[in-house]
Amino acid sequence: MLSDLRTLVDIESPSTDLAAICRVMDVVERWALDLGAETHALPGGTRLFNFGAAYDEQPILVLTHADTVWPHGTLQTMPWREDEDRLYGPGTYDMKAGIVGLFHALRTLKHQSPGSPWPRGGVQVLLSPDEETGSASSRVYIEAAARNARAVLVVEPPVADSHNLKTGRKGTGHFSLHFQGISSHAGNKPQEGASAITAAAKAVLEVQALARPETGTTLSVGLIRGGSAVNVVPAECVLDIDLRVSTLAEAERVTAAVQAMTPDDPRVKLTITGGLNRPPFEQSGATMALFERAQVAAQTLGFTLGHEVVGGGSDGNFTAPLSPTLDGLGAPGDGAHASHEHIRLDRWPDHVRLLTRLLQEV
Repeated sequence: MLSDLRTLVDIESPSTDLAAICRVMDVVERWALDLGAETHALPGGTRLFNFGAAYDEQPILVLTHADTVWPHGTLQTMPWREDEDRLYGPGTYDMKAGIVGLFHALRTLKHQSPGSPWPRGGVQVLLSPDEETGSASSRVYIEAAARNARAVLVVEPPVADSHNLKTGRKGTGHFSLHFQGISSHAGNKPQEGASAITAAAKAVLEVQALARPETGTTLSVGLIRGGSAVNVVPAECVLDIDLRVSTLAEAERVTAAVQAMTPDDPRVKLTITGGLNRPPFEQSGATMALFERAQVAAQTLGFTLGHEVVGGGSDGNFTAPLSPTLDGLGAPGDGAHASHEHIRLDRWPDHVRLLTRLLQEV
């Protein structure tokens, strides 16, 4: 497993470089072909691998992604290194170790029953090129595959520094508010200008007032860009806003309120783009039934499994409304999108055994 993970981590694959992502996918496709899979390259970069497909029965769908948040050159400052039971490196935790663990689970199934290794309906693995940036090109394939699946397993990592799986996730979205005002000299005739920054400042407070943390709704104005010089009434300002919601009803409430916003100064024009990207992965009875099966399997393997609802999104957000979905079946560790990204070598094998058991039993 370490050798395979090193192979993937050494191929830096930022979301902005499809060619680099495809180099990771080429390695994974060779692993799939070695196991006898049917492979399909789809427009936009997504790849599908079918193991034992039976087209009259629904398969188990497993979601993976090959892109990372890390730019080229990160390995020079965040090199692969082992420190006792922790293995550090860009993309290890999120989620190249998840891909490796999945393929070792599939190899185990093949080794145990070489004549008929795959569960009823087979296993379909979807490898996305753009999960970290919102899955714009892969979403249509993810949703189509989920509609035909009897269950979806997501090999994103478990909850940080724990064995806990993810049985729900907040929906995620992004708004951009572009204010277009009128510039003028700040000293001679400021009244002739219409300040885009003043309008944007008021909007920041209006946006933040839409939050309902007690129900899981948060909004954060994370970026503000505006103005041209200190002595010029600013003609432009842009706000970029992060949205997290636990229910679709909350997403609809916030979206309607943002779309209805208007500046007090009629000379300032406001253009609003964006909205909900990933729907909420609302915890359901079907997901909890999958978790309970995983919990029993973990007990027989000698460790205790918990579950949580988390704030970050994954491609499981797209599948949860369409098919029973269980997330967090990758490698335990910590530091997603952070310089201390790592996996736990003492816990990883247990989770690969758990995934193997689920592929056999679901």
